[in-house]
Amino acid sequence: MGKDRQPRGQKKQGGPPAADAAGPDDMGPKKGKGAPKECGEEEARTCCGCRFPLLPALLQLALGIAVTVVGFLMASISSSLLVRDTPFWAGIIVCLVAYLGLFMLCVSYQVDERTCIQFAMKLLYFLLSALGLTVCVLAVAFAAHHYSQLTRFTCETALNSCQCKLFSSETFSRTFVYQDVTDCASITGTFKLFLLIQMILNVVCSLVCLLACFVMWKHRWVLHSLDTSH
Repeated sequence: MGKDRQPRGQKKQGGPPAADAAGPDDMGPKKGKGAPKECGEEEARTCCGCRFPLLPALLQLALGIAVTVVGFLMASISSSLLVRDTPFWAGIIVCLVAYLGLFMLCVSYQVDERTCIQFAMKLLYFLLSALGLTVCVLAVAFAAHHYSQLTRFTCETALNSCQCKLFSSETFSRTFVYQDVTDCASITGTFKLFLLIQMILNVVCSLVCLLACFVMWKHRWVLHSLDTSH
């Protein structure tokens, strides 16, 4: 009888160590399952190694300021220039988009909107980036049209103005008058260079706005759909 009781005691003493050995094994897989999710959320909040939207917003701010400054310099050449030919308005809009993007950094950026403020700011930033893209494309179109006309102008100075004639294939010609211009070289040279700079700046700015829209669409729909599918 004594021999029968001794193995039973050994079984009871061996039970708790087996449970303790199983405990750490159960905790391991739970941590392993949570780690990829946290890593995916961290990657979703970055763009080119920077916290989104830091990089697009800084690029938009720099390009917007450059477009605005060049636009006002173009407007100072002649008082008769149209607003569409001096696209400072495009730079101002892009600067507003950049300021909103920088303000978004003060709010924790999440792929899934957890508050109404996050949803409103992300939606507004997406819409303004799309607006900035459209405005920059329009600025490029207006600058390219005026640049193509300047290449065919025949200009001469007359009465504190520069009169440029555009000869077409037909018998008549069109005359463009630039007021408050003492030398036509400022139109055919300086203003023409500014138009070329505006085209380059607005093309780059439109690409940055497109990048911002794409990254937000990717974070919101592509990554979110992958998470929900798993």
